[in-house]
Amino acid sequence: MTAIEGPEIILIEDNPHDAELTIRALKKRNLANNLIWMKDGAEAMDFLFPPDPKDAFLPQHPSVILLDLKLPKVDGLEILRRLKSNEKTRIIPVVVLTSSCEERDVVQSYELGVNSYIVKPVDFDNFSKAVANLGMYWLFLNQPPRH
Repeated sequence: MTAIEGPEIILIEDNPHDAELTIRALKKRNLANNLIWMKDGAEAMDFLFPPDPKDAFLPQHPSVILLDLKLPKVDGLEILRRLKSNEKTRIIPVVVLTSSCEERDVVQSYELGVNSYIVKPVDFDNFSKAVANLGMYWLFLNQPPRH
């Protein structure tokens, strides 16, 4: 990844095991070449919305943000709220990839503008297939607006 390219996929996931499985599934399909992994909500917020305005936003939008909801420091719903309320980031596709199947999390995510909500499968093979299909869809099939 070069500084002017920016990431294609931003993974925001605090669980190292889930992050490793996600990255491995994407690598298996050659979809993780341009991926950034952030381990907590504060790290993600600092990257997406730098405290110093001269540290401009990403040079180009990522193809997708994979967002866990249960994050330390700043939770995923707050990140989603900020992304979808900001003029510069609202069009970035966000997929919630979480272990929470609580109806209030699903409803609140969609109310905030999430593009997709996926509950992480417990089984490794199913998880790997789900992530690989997710990557293929957002990187190759989805047609985003031109910047």
